[in-house]
Amino acid sequence: MDPQGSFLPVSDAAYYVSPITTQGRMSLFHSCSHGQQMVATASFVAGASPNVSARFRLAVLVSHFVQYHVPLFRALAAHPQIDLTVFVCREWGAATYVDPGFGLSLRWDRSLTDGYRWELLPNWSPRPHSPVWGAVNPKIISRIWRGHFHAVWVHGWTHITTWLAIVSALATDTPLLLRGEAHLLSHSQRLSAWLKRLLLVPVFRRTAGFLSIGRRSSEFYQHFGVSKERIFLTPYAVDNEFFNDEARRYAPCRQQLKADLGLDPALPVILFSGKLIARKRPFDLLAAFEILGPVASVVFLGDGELRASLESASRRIKNVHFAGFKNQTELPRYFALADVFVLPSAFEPWGLVVNEAMCFGLPVIASDGVGAGADLIEHGVNGFVYQAGHVDLLAQCLRQVLSDPVRRAQMGQASRKKIESWSYSQDVEGVLRCLQSIALQPTANRRFA
Repeated sequence: MDPQGSFLPVSDAAYYVSPITTQGRMSLFHSCSHGQQMVATASFVAGASPNVSARFRLAVLVSHFVQYHVPLFRALAAHPQIDLTVFVCREWGAATYVDPGFGLSLRWDRSLTDGYRWELLPNWSPRPHSPVWGAVNPKIISRIWRGHFHAVWVHGWTHITTWLAIVSALATDTPLLLRGEAHLLSHSQRLSAWLKRLLLVPVFRRTAGFLSIGRRSSEFYQHFGVSKERIFLTPYAVDNEFFNDEARRYAPCRQQLKADLGLDPALPVILFSGKLIARKRPFDLLAAFEILGPVASVVFLGDGELRASLESASRRIKNVHFAGFKNQTELPRYFALADVFVLPSAFEPWGLVVNEAMCFGLPVIASDGVGAGADLIEHGVNGFVYQAGHVDLLAQCLRQVLSDPVRRAQMGQASRKKIESWSYSQDVEGVLRCLQSIALQPTANRRFA
């Protein structure tokens, strides 16, 4: 990007650093004239550890600006061993877009464009909201062919551009890294599952490294024949530092926050945060809350197609509140006033809202359809996992948490402690281990020489 903000081409490893993306970190980025090639400064010898001065040229492809991914990109860009370029298929998130799940036009209110190098690829899709055809960015082909990257990391494999990137990486003998949210709970016996196996198995055989977001992610890769040696843990994380700071900031204000929302300050608060859609099963929480009786308040944070029917059904139930959609900087005050967090989804690839709740020291109750549960919820210690759709089990879990304030506080402390080690720092370490492992392979000598 030039000083006027225009996008400039990335070719022959010639990268342009936008002033808005550096924020004082210019020394961490390389910009080269055309024809120059940035290479790792160390030679890699089989059986030896890579020299700490090695600098890996890493390309990342993402569908759009995701508020949970950007802090990781900043951390990677700040690391002296990583020279990062992020290719973005759509400007969603950094610019206003329509989110079908929330049913709203929105733009995230935290910056998603500073602190790392990125390029927005032209999108030729006539249907940008289509899960497959929503991103059609043929320019990724030339970027990979001419970029001389040490590795290309593709996030997911759903839309057209991901496959253009996968094929380009394999065709140029560039090590391919895959990171996705899929797990076996989503792997049904339907035609789509058969097609997934048909497409993924050949690609997985030629993929250099898999960046697992958690236990179920690793199980998914292993199910498709990937060896443990090619799987590297890169925990699905949120900006713990931001949420921890906000938790400390709002801790003294809990009662006032409840009063501002019209909640009874004497009652504990159950919080749901997410899209009010069928897959999230918010009606399960409402039904379980009705079983409990007036022993707590429940706050539904978010919006979506089920909001009107939820509000209608809740009129006969006391202490039910709907806060609507809240942006990133507005979320902390709702987590701060809560006593327990619930995510009753039928299926959730991960559920990063669980991470956020744990940063605020909340016990977490989630269905067994929530991917995060396998890694972040220790049953009876910092929360509970119950069988999705079983309202009576959800009510039992809630009763255990709400009836014992001492145990509830202990569970909250366990949540906060557990989430400390599930962070972007661990992600950077995992990415580096993956890159170093690839560099030490005999077949990588030519690219990493």
